[in-house]
Order: sequence, then C-alpha cells, then structure tokens
Amino acid sequence: MLTQRDDIRNVAIIAHVDHGKTTLVDSMLKQSGIFRENQVVEERVLDSNQLEREKGITIMAKNTAVIYKGIKINIIDTPGHADFGSEVERSLVMADGVLLVVDAYEGPMPQTKFVLRKALQLKLKPIVVINKIDRPFARPYEVLDKVLDLFIELGADEDQLDFPYVFASAKEGIAKFDLDDESKNLEPLFEMIVKNIPAPSGYIDAPFQMIVTSIDYDNYLGRIAIGKVVRGSVKVGQQVAVCTKEEGVLQKTRVTKLYQFEGLKRVECFDAKFGDIIAIAGIEGINIGQTVADVENPEPLEFVKIDEPTISMIFSTNDSPFAGKEGEYVTSRHLRERLFKELERNVGLKVEETDSPDSFKVSGRGELHLAILIETMRREGYEFQVSKPQVITKIVNGELYEPYEYLIIDVPEEFMGTVMEKLGPRRAQLQNMTILNDGFMRLEFIIPARGLIGFRSEFLTDTKGNGIMNHVFYDYMPHAGDIPERNRGALIAFETGEAVTYGLYNAQERGRLFIGPGTQVYEGMIVGESSRPEDIVVNVCKKKHLTNMRSATADEALRLTPPVELSLEECIEFLAEDELLEVTPKSLRLRKKILNHEMRKKMEARIKKEEKEPVY
Repeated sequence: MLTQRDDIRNVAIIAHVDHGKTTLVDSMLKQSGIFRENQVVEERVLDSNQLEREKGITIMAKNTAVIYKGIKINIIDTPGHADFGSEVERSLVMADGVLLVVDAYEGPMPQTKFVLRKALQLKLKPIVVINKIDRPFARPYEVLDKVLDLFIELGADEDQLDFPYVFASAKEGIAKFDLDDESKNLEPLFEMIVKNIPAPSGYIDAPFQMIVTSIDYDNYLGRIAIGKVVRGSVKVGQQVAVCTKEEGVLQKTRVTKLYQFEGLKRVECFDAKFGDIIAIAGIEGINIGQTVADVENPEPLEFVKIDEPTISMIFSTNDSPFAGKEGEYVTSRHLRERLFKELERNVGLKVEETDSPDSFKVSGRGELHLAILIETMRREGYEFQVSKPQVITKIVNGELYEPYEYLIIDVPEEFMGTVMEKLGPRRAQLQNMTILNDGFMRLEFIIPARGLIGFRSEFLTDTKGNGIMNHVFYDYMPHAGDIPERNRGALIAFETGEAVTYGLYNAQERGRLFIGPGTQVYEGMIVGESSRPEDIVVNVCKKKHLTNMRSATADEALRLTPPVELSLEECIEFLAEDELLEVTPKSLRLRKKILNHEMRKKMEARIKKEEKEPVY
C-alpha cells in the first residue's frame, strides 16, 4: 500500500555561482537551533573543503538536515558552477523539490538555466527564492518576471509554472512573502518548504531499494555510500545486494552501520525507511550509480544520465630537470592510481590510457573542473605535467562538430567595444544585448568552447577587473573554423641556473616576467611573456662581469618591474600547443615540450617544411 511520510521533506538548493546559496543554508542551520548559542560558527559552514573556502564556490554536493516544527528537512547543497554539473545531476535524484535561489540584481544567469532545466526534467517541485534584496540596485519584481520567462522557455508544465516564491536576504537571515512585510527570520521560507515540497511517498512493505548518489571515505569505516531510500526499509545487520542494470548482482553483503544526517553531523541509527537520506558504511568497492537492494529481490534502479565531458588534457609524469625534487608521488604508477581513484567520486570525469605508459588523457566538463583536480592533487603531494586543454569534437553525419558555450558578460559600457572586438576573431555570435542599471551592459553570446580557452585573463585585463563573465555548455554544433592562438610568444630560459637581477633586468625589456631573482630555472623553462608574437630566448642567469673600470652610473641599483605571479588557471590559459605546465606541491612552472633550443628550432623547421610540401 502506497503511504506518505509527512515527517520529512527532501529539498535540493540550486543556484548560479555566488547567488548566496551556501549563505542561505548557513542561516537555515543557525535558525533551526543546530548550533549551541555560544558556538563559534564559520561563514559558509558547508564549504568544508579548503579549496571551496578559498575560491568561494561549492565543488562537492553535501547533505545536511534541520528540524522545523517536528518535520525533518533534508537539505542537499549543490554546486553552482556548470563545470561541476555532474554533482548537481546526481544530487537531484535524492530530492522531491528544489529551492531555486536567484540574485535580486543579476537575475537568472547561465548556470541558473542549466540547473533548473535538470530539475524540471526530473519533475521536481520548485520554490523560487529571490535573494540579496538588501543589495544596491536590487530589482526583485523584475527578476521574478525574468524567472517566470525562464520557466516558460524551459517548457515547464502548468504545475511548475505556478511556483511559490519568497524574497530573502540570506546574509541578514530574513525571508518575506512581500517586500513590505516585516520579518526577523527565515520562518516564511521554512513554512513554504513544508507546505509546497511534496512529502516522500512509497511502499514500506516492498523490498528495500536505495540508489547510491555519492561516496565518502572514512579511515575507520572505509567506503560510505550515501543515497535516498526509494522503497521499503533497511536495518543494521540486514543482508543486502549491490547491483546495476548492466551487470546484475555484483556482491552480497551485510549492513554493518547506518547513519542519517542531523545538522553537520552523521548520526548513527539502527533502521531507515523510504524517503530517508542515509549513509551505509563498510560495503567494499561500492560505487556511484549502483543500487543497494533487498537480497531476495535485487532490483537495480536506473541512474541519471551524466552529461559528457567537453574538454580534455594530457596528464603525464614530470620529466623536467627538476623532476622529483618537490613532490612525494612522482611515478606513473602513483599518477595512474590517483586518477582512476578520482573516477570513484567524480562521475563527470573520464580517464583513458594513451600510447605512452606515462601519459593519461583526462576529460572533464570544463577548464575549472580539471583545474580543481590538478590543484587537489598537487596539495596531496603529487608531481606531474599537464598539456594545453583541447576540446572534444564529434563526427555527426560525416561533419566535424565541436562544443559551444552560452556566454553572458556584464561589463561597463566604456569597455563594451573592446570586449566585442576581442570576441569577434574567437567566432562568438551575439545573441542579445541588455542595458542594466549603473552603466553596465549585459552581452549574451554563443561561442565555440575553443574560443574561451585563454580568454578570461585577457578579458579581466581589458575591463580593468570590472567585467563579469559566466558561461555554460550550449550544444555541439558544426566546427567554426580557425581561431587565433595566443598572440604573444614566450620568454624562454637559455640555461639552467639561478635567475639574477642583472639577467632579469636585461630580459624584462623583451616582455613581462613571471619570475624574480633567486628563482631556480632550467633550459627551456618559460620565464615570461614576450612583447612580440615569436618566442625569445633570454639568459636570466647572466651575471655582470666585474671590471676595474668605474663610471658615474655603474653603481646605480638595477630596478626590476615586479614579476607577474600566475595562478593555476592563468597558467593553463597561457599554454600553447608546444608547451607544458609542470605541477608540483611547491611550484607551477611553464616549459616548452622540447627543452633544448637547437632541437626546438629543428622541429619547427621540419613542421614548416611538411606544411609547405604539396599533398598528392
């Protein structure tokens, strides 16, 4: 018999990057009495990963729960960046409804559209939260109209179009049904969740079924499978089967420990039933997408289809002259094990072997997706090299197709011309142009993913840091043709040694430097960006020869321009086809694939000759 659980609600929070989603969860946790009155609580408490706190974005989906008037509200905090879309897709499987958080000034953005489309496809009940109503130039009612337009554009049904909404300031911890209402807390939001998010319904007497949507690891408990109980019930000591649609039953095992979520903690429990979000510990080898089912009736569930990767990079062992000096894990065996281990948790990632035993092709949803993996690995002590990102193309009906992105740019009017001029050669097609408040313009483009590689740093320079750009995967479309590569060459170290002020002073006249005095360099290492389109070899280790001649200016101090320190993302954007990025726990070094200057020249000459020779 189908029954309904009125004591529980499962809701996912979805939003564009920086629209206040994690701050809203903070306020919900604080107001639900999860923390002691004298407890010191950090901001963005769910962003527990160090990288998440540094970058201010949610990378991994997380579970938490609050109690409101005796009803348990399970909250799934999802990433807002499209590069981590695979986290969103599988998290939504656990929810019965979604809170769509939208900035009261910016309105719906590319990722808002991306995550909302996923929620509507799964027929989840939406509640719209117009957040940051305290922000200058906030336009809540205008944004609400734009959200309705977005629902219509995405083909929402009548029930979804009649969405409830609430105005909020997550920072101040208030929510209100009308802007003129008085409000001191988030009670209107809690009421709306309880009233509008459907309570889970299911068959309590039917055989147990649970789909695994994420994996955690504990040094004592081993692998922890997290998911939602879809049918029946489970208790500690019960025998279960792990199965999939394709492979059937993979293993039979016993449930040793069960956990439910309360606030930020996993709390041990002895049983759970349909609608509960639980964690099962101790099932060796269990993976995302598998079903934990009753041992007598092992019926696997269909797992959500994850979007394919669009960008790939080659990860290889470090073979530079400084290899093995700074990293703990440097061999191809270490690299291979770590990359394939990542596949267990990161379902949007793809790792393939290559012809070389020292290189692996790693494909992801975007530059940021791969950059986060690289940064995580280097912090764990891994040392390796990565190549320039390449888009993943397809052949459709005999024609070459490539991924395109939907790009939204908010920029002051004075920089609009410059931005459009730069996007032209990158094959961007203008779709829409809107005038925002306070002298800003919103430009919307469809652009090949190739055209965005290396564009962000150029964009920030051109707009003097005032521009905001966001993009999301649009579709595979016919190949757009040639797109110009980096228009400046590199400054390349002539020899191995230590960079000195005299050598750097002479080199800085040729372009901008990436290193300062005292930096250890090797032949073929990139030490700066050339002011010309071609590469220039410079001797940064050159010392001033001592003589007994004296002049009035001889003793003047040499003044160096401070070097440009590139972040990991900027290094990846800088890379050209014949270059690599050496990644170690302590350093990021750009280098040429062929380190020796003479060998490089011979290779360039050979390539030019092959290009000129006619093909018969």
